[in-house]
Amino acid sequence: MPDNRVFEQTIFIRASATTVERCIVDLDLMHRWLNPALRCEPIGEWTSALGSQSRFIVDVPLLQPTLISTVVEREPGLVVWQFEGFFQGRDRWECLPHEQGTQLLNRFEFKVPNPIVAFGFNTFAAKWTQQDMQAQLQRLKQVAERLE
Repeated sequence: MPDNRVFEQTIFIRASATTVERCIVDLDLMHRWLNPALRCEPIGEWTSALGSQSRFIVDVPLLQPTLISTVVEREPGLVVWQFEGFFQGRDRWECLPHEQGTQLLNRFEFKVPNPIVAFGFNTFAAKWTQQDMQAQLQRLKQVAERLE
């Protein structure tokens, strides 16, 4: 199995690229579509500016695995978080405007450096993670379309 994994999905949203981007970078809106077991907390002031940092915390019994993420690419319609922790990689969110709305692309590229954690992830969580990412896109779509 290769070290690097990529989970990529896309969804069409009947809302402007500006509204979709707002759902991705506004902390209150983000918490409306994130998995309820996943929490995002700013390190310092919340912003999606280049270099800003946050913690993504997975709320699971007895553990709270945490990823430290840093915005490494930022331009209108695009934000890329690079993260370190039990996963290492990047989470790319790109809004592609269309006449009828926005095509949203989410590309989660990562590796799990610890072989024991990698085995557990590949055995138990990989499929669930992909399904959850698709469900998040559906929830994000609902949030953005309600705002529009």
